[in-house]
Amino acid sequence: MPNLKSEIAQQRPFSSPAEEALLNLLRTTDCLQRAMQRATRRWGITATQYNVLRILRGAQPEGLACSAIGARMITAEPDITRLLARLRALRYIRQQREKKDKRVLLTQISESGLALLEEMDETVARFPMELLGHLNKSELGKLIWLLEKARLRCGDAATAVSCDGAQERPCRPSAASGRQSRRSIKDLD
Repeated sequence: MPNLKSEIAQQRPFSSPAEEALLNLLRTTDCLQRAMQRATRRWGITATQYNVLRILRGAQPEGLACSAIGARMITAEPDITRLLARLRALRYIRQQREKKDKRVLLTQISESGLALLEEMDETVARFPMELLGHLNKSELGKLIWLLEKARLRCGDAATAVSCDGAQERPCRPSAASGRQSRRSIKDLD
């Protein structure tokens, strides 16, 4: 199995195990993101656009404000307004002003957006097994636990980015995610 040092042709040793782990995590994230981009490319949308459409499918029929979409995204998107404009131009979403507060623009998935997701669902559902199916249940449990634990010191990484690019209030982890993070790795064996 190739290691990171050989993959990136690094001659010097890493400065610490923490540096090597962080660079491995970043390299793995990039690898998985590129694989997801390749998987969604045939439908003419990006993985980020797909994520937004899935969020909106889950929030139908009410829809969501821009900041709520940003808070639910897997990866932070600094310009959600432009992302939504592209999806609107493709006719995968529709937007309207909230009746109670005209300052709030609600975004809803359109019928063509729902049809696109339905077409993609089967392929995307196979994706996790194609990429991580070589790991057994115990390894996957340990990986999940380690990744959740690694995010504990990310500081403002859990802070949502608003539609104008400003930082909003930090997102609070749910009680269930907190309990999961406190579990010991030994509990997963």
